[in-house]
Amino acid sequence: MIRISNLPLPLNGDLDQLRRRAARALGVRPGALGELELVRQSIDARRKNDVHYVYTVEVEMPGEESLVRSAPGRNIALVQRLPYVFPQVGRKSTLPPVVVGMGPAGLFAALFLARNGIPCVVLERGQDVDRRALDVGDFWSTGGLDEGSNVQFGEGGAGTFSDGKLTTGTHDPRISAVLDVLVEAGAPADVKYSHRPHIGTDVLREVVKTLRRELIALGCDVRFGHKLTGLTVRGDCLAGVQAEGPRGTEFLTADTLILAPGHSARDTFAMLRDAGIPMEQKKFAIGVRIEHRQRDVSLQQYGPAWKTLPPSDYKLACHLPNSRSVFTFCVCPGGQVVAAASQQGGVVTNGMSLRARDGENINGGLLVGVGPEDFGGGDVLAGVQFQERWERAAFRLGGGGFRAPAQRVRDFLQGRPSEGPGGVAPTYRPGVAWTDLRPCLPGYVTASLAQALPLLDRKLQGFAAEDGVLTGVETRSSSPVRILRDENYQSKLRGLYPCGEGAGYAGGIVSAAVDGIRVAEAVAFH
Repeated sequence: MIRISNLPLPLNGDLDQLRRRAARALGVRPGALGELELVRQSIDARRKNDVHYVYTVEVEMPGEESLVRSAPGRNIALVQRLPYVFPQVGRKSTLPPVVVGMGPAGLFAALFLARNGIPCVVLERGQDVDRRALDVGDFWSTGGLDEGSNVQFGEGGAGTFSDGKLTTGTHDPRISAVLDVLVEAGAPADVKYSHRPHIGTDVLREVVKTLRRELIALGCDVRFGHKLTGLTVRGDCLAGVQAEGPRGTEFLTADTLILAPGHSARDTFAMLRDAGIPMEQKKFAIGVRIEHRQRDVSLQQYGPAWKTLPPSDYKLACHLPNSRSVFTFCVCPGGQVVAAASQQGGVVTNGMSLRARDGENINGGLLVGVGPEDFGGGDVLAGVQFQERWERAAFRLGGGGFRAPAQRVRDFLQGRPSEGPGGVAPTYRPGVAWTDLRPCLPGYVTASLAQALPLLDRKLQGFAAEDGVLTGVETRSSSPVRILRDENYQSKLRGLYPCGEGAGYAGGIVSAAVDGIRVAEAVAFH
């Protein structure tokens, strides 16, 4: 396979033009090229008068070694891509594994086991994605929260009500397998080569349903509305699980539990702590959502070409003299800020975009890193308690009904409450209460945000524009605990396999899915 990198293409270019440029770089006629496979597409906007796409492509041809040696162009290399292969199954137990959680970690663990002849019992505390969408829509309209079916809990996990981002900082060979599965299930093909791939929450919901149907067709027993409430232990081994479902308490005999609970399963964390399962406090980040007009950010990023390009996003960070880091997280171009609470009496924000990303605003988490030294206690769940404290403070500041406290950037920097919006209308539903955000975040967090905003504005002009909207609070950036596991992915309790973002081993859809596959490999071998 020949890989040709750094191929520029005008914004109005097409595949034929890309073929010609690839052929020129390789020193052959365009007609002699095999079929081009797109590997990567990005946008070069360093010069606003010459914004263009940049591609990496691969092609198979006879005599590849000699072609690469004699090629007149640069950035040409031979590559060997080995497809992911699930290892040989050696499982001895006749009991089906139990998978708890239908976020990406649980879904992909169950899917890869089922595809290799090991169907699972899959327990999800929330509802199927169609019922869940109705419950979430009702919450956003009325403020009536269903603690069992919301943005955090239900089929697809928290990522189902997000932007469906597939970016990851890892380089695991299983990533290609994850993307293949998603595309086969209905995700757009461009997620396999886009520089910053996203599915969109609307498309992702259909993808999740397709994966569930495959699980059932492969013999999996999928149960919604079933919350894990206890473990049966014999010696140092798992012997069964207890769940609360529509028919009351159920007991399942099981020697294997893949635990992928998501980062908001606080009652599950408490149950594990009380059962003596080894866990530890973990760093995460808290802060606010910041909103701007999408056109302003796209114009700043792309210049006059912005109207012909997809909506721009951004990724910003700075390290402050107080040793705190401030960074943007989960940026949602053309999206909305969403109510993401899963408990009564606490306000939580997140961001979401549809596939089209055609909303008026762009929003992103603006977060400050926190760790065990900030939590104020030695309890392994001190981070959970820390989250709850500030979520309740935001609820009180918003005035109840899950209205979120909000403040204009100018007012925040000048230390005064806001009385209403400026040029940027907040998208959060059920609505916002204009106020001063300081009472709903730790002082060092608001001080860090105030220091960081002008610094980040130097990196993206307009980021600290006076009419930007800050909406609080964002507390669920990642899990506040890590459920400890060994090199075989098992807890000290043998047969318990902590997995995914909620267990502390992932940070997004792709990395969670990859972790699910890793754990599936371990389960299939034991």
